[in-house]
Amino acid sequence: MRDDDPRHAGPRPPQPEQQQEPPGKTEAMVPRPDHGERSYRGCGRLNGKAALITGADSGIGRAVAIAYAREGADVLIAYLNEHEDAQETARWVEQAGRKAVLAPGDVADPGHCRSLVEQTVTAFGRLDILVNNAAYQMSFQSLDEIDDAEWDKTFRTNIYSMFYLCKAAVPRMKPGSAIVNTSSINAKNPNPTLLPYATTKGAIANFTAGLAQLVAKQGIRVNAVAPGPVWTPLIPSTMSEDSVASFGKNTPLGRAGQPAELAPAYVLLASDEASYMTGALIPVTGGRPML
Repeated sequence: MRDDDPRHAGPRPPQPEQQQEPPGKTEAMVPRPDHGERSYRGCGRLNGKAALITGADSGIGRAVAIAYAREGADVLIAYLNEHEDAQETARWVEQAGRKAVLAPGDVADPGHCRSLVEQTVTAFGRLDILVNNAAYQMSFQSLDEIDDAEWDKTFRTNIYSMFYLCKAAVPRMKPGSAIVNTSSINAKNPNPTLLPYATTKGAIANFTAGLAQLVAKQGIRVNAVAPGPVWTPLIPSTMSEDSVASFGKNTPLGRAGQPAELAPAYVLLASDEASYMTGALIPVTGGRPML
């Protein structure tokens, strides 16, 4: 049973020291992340809608896919190549009685992004919600360690993909549709060891605010969620063992967030209950301020 005290609603550090090869796998994590598999209860907020979620194989993306399905949405699960994780997400979507479509590929490729939109419309007959969640990060101790290819890959995965997907999706969306982007606390408080990643997350915050104004006349809302430290495969696959062990300790709540704790924000922003919210950046940071 979940503890009502937010300090104890998820595991507290130290986590066991662990590392994985990028992009990481859920099953190898200790402790296993909570995606809301046993806890999320839907109430029809997204009945009849169709969602495209990138990075939906694991972490926040899986939690959002589960929540959206239990709220009544069909889900296209876009992911890079983590087939086992993606299939597990699909099983949870289907257990909720909704359709799941698996779509592997690299969102850094503009052609693939356009294909994801077309696959969603073909599979479900509509596209109501686009969640731009896929991300890439690596840690660096000095500027010299960051080569041109690394900088380019981070930008193409994290922010170029959002441009490609939004440009393809907006013409297929009707008034009342929603775009939800994943930014980060790094948008305002950049971690210097995550310089390329943090820079893209700041760009995502600005992209969200600007795009929201641009497409408001079409009745489409655009918002972003800014997670703080969240326990996902990205952590043990991109950080040192020491950093993994202490991950989340620097929050006022004293722990990392679980993916399940992010999902309600994504549900709100996709639902009609957020009809007057657009251009917003919603922090879910365990108490760390975004200045």
